[in-house]
Amino acid sequence: MVSTILGALLPMLVTFLLGFFAAWRRDFGPNDASTLNRMVLVYAVPLALFAGTVTTSRAALVQDVALVIALCAAIISLYGAVFLLCRFVFHFQPGRSALAALTASAPAVPFVGPAVLGDLFGRSSAIPIAISSLVINLTVVPVTLLILALGATVKNNTAETASAAPGEKQSASSAASQLSLLASKFEDTVKEPIVWAPVLAFVVVLCGLHIPKLLIHSMAMLGSASGGVAMFACGIVLAAGKIEINKTVLWLVLLKNIVQPALVLIGLRWIGYGNPIVSEAVLTTAIPTMPLVIMFAMQYHIEEGEAASAVFLSVVGSVVSMGIFIALTK
Repeated sequence: MVSTILGALLPMLVTFLLGFFAAWRRDFGPNDASTLNRMVLVYAVPLALFAGTVTTSRAALVQDVALVIALCAAIISLYGAVFLLCRFVFHFQPGRSALAALTASAPAVPFVGPAVLGDLFGRSSAIPIAISSLVINLTVVPVTLLILALGATVKNNTAETASAAPGEKQSASSAASQLSLLASKFEDTVKEPIVWAPVLAFVVVLCGLHIPKLLIHSMAMLGSASGGVAMFACGIVLAAGKIEINKTVLWLVLLKNIVQPALVLIGLRWIGYGNPIVSEAVLTTAIPTMPLVIMFAMQYHIEEGEAASAVFLSVVGSVVSMGIFIALTK
């Protein structure tokens, strides 16, 4: 059990520290991290998501409806709860609230799922990996991108409106202008490869279309690099700032590593489900938070140090928390 967890999570931690060391040696800087970030978001992750999703059969998805519902509830409901709490109780800005919600709810299944769940469940691990990746990339990731884009535009518009004449302020705040802005940002979000690639793959699966294995294999080289490059860039970001161990970081890590899988375990046991659904759902949500959190924080310049610290602590802490949940779901 310990070797399985370390085998999956230690490479993430080592790659993170290598990025930190490279930045400390001044081999890489924040600008390099931004370049790596763009490569990951525009090319590597979309390829990995597409290739991973189209290999899942339609029949397999239909057979595991209970697992689909459990993972949807665990990820989407926690995302919504954390976003509302951050926005209206802690009064965070929308972008920071969205990043906090993504940190607390989205496990890094596309990055480490095959290594962790593959060793635990063998071939059957393809189902929870595919389902959770679809749920994350069809729901909370597009919503986060939309909120971040809207927040960035509103911030720019507010700065411009502050120097405008009173009549111009009223026009800028009209309902028609707000609807136009929302439509524009929604269109921009849909055009992001990280959004449309998994949607396209999901449509392919539902239609029962067959993608040649040679084509899928050709996407694997860059796609498989997404996790490593993302964590390396995370280390660069963390070195450029500092580790921020504050209340926000700690409770987000607690929610992701402990509360989310614990709620899934209690809920499924209470309803009456047993293994393998319980173990698959619990251990999928017990995987640490996604490096995409830092990628988005870098792209929109929102609490980059806080995001990097949360991902780092989630990865480190998951070595213990995943061991606990493996023992509880045996």
